[in-house]
Amino acid sequence: FRSKTIILPNQPLTMHRHENGRALIALKGGTLTIKQQTGEAKKVTWETGKAYWLDADPPGTMHADVNETKQPIEVMVVELQKK
Repeated sequence: FRSKTIILPNQPLTMHRHENGRALIALKGGTLTIKQQTGEAKKVTWETGKAYWLDADPPGTMHADVNETKQPIEVMVVELQKK
């Protein structure tokens, strides 16, 4: 499964989860905040042109990605599928 996502400034993505590990390629990098449904939050920075491995989300958790900068962040996500 692959998808291209544009995270606009101050337009949080809806709560979601990732059942499988995934590669994220930053087409246009930036810093965003990952907010867990528990209220916990952490900032991550993705550099343009770099790829990152993200593990599957822990069971029962959900999160939203919030771009608190003034520029869009554009990523390609390739999520592994279990056979």
